[in-house]
Amino acid sequence: MKTMMRYFKRVLPFVLVMVLGLGLTGVAAAAPAENFPVGVVDFMYLVNNHPNTAAANAALKTEQEQIRKEFETKSAGMSDKDKQVLDRQLGQQLEQKRQELLKPIVDSINMAMKAVAAEKGLAMVVFKNSVALGGQDITADVLAKLSGK
Repeated sequence: MKTMMRYFKRVLPFVLVMVLGLGLTGVAAAAPAENFPVGVVDFMYLVNNHPNTAAANAALKTEQEQIRKEFETKSAGMSDKDKQVLDRQLGQQLEQKRQELLKPIVDSINMAMKAVAAEKGLAMVVFKNSVALGGQDITADVLAKLSGK
């Protein structure tokens, strides 16, 4: 079980970046070449402050606990090799649940970013931590749209 948790801590940031990058390609593809105003967002801030994140985290925690109990029950009397196989299987199950819970959050953030970008006439939106200088920070606007304010 500890192996599974270490795996998730190591892989989660990379998975998020890939998912987010795929979701933002539609904004970049629509950009006219001659006029290129750029917006920036702190995507992790948006994920962490999304109205549905607390419920998703609670559901994931419940799933983790169920998987931990399942591992303890099923692994009793197993060899170390069989325990590793079970750990991997349950880890994949937990990862699927995490992705299932994260997808609607990421999708709603991407939709809100696209809407704010269109409202502000932005040709592109990029991650704030990727920008050394410039760009209009629209993080607060996107969060307001997500919160319905």
